[in-house]
Amino acid sequence: MPNYIVNRNAQPGSRDHEVHNADSGCQYMPTWSNQIALGNFSSCSGAVQAAQNYYSDVNGCYYCANDCHTT
Repeated sequence: MPNYIVNRNAQPGSRDHEVHNADSGCQYMPTWSNQIALGNFSSCSGAVQAAQNYYSDVNGCYYCANDCHTT
């Protein structure tokens, strides 16, 4: 199962905290110090739900968690 993280920094404009698949090699991963580990999930939807325990505005990364990208 893929390992997911959420970015501590909100995206400019949307103010969303992006969820990333940490195993994907995504070029848009935040630096290690700006990551919160969410754990392993079978899909990004579980990771987005887990990220909502930290932030109310959460969105999947367009590149590595596209099924959960909404804005």
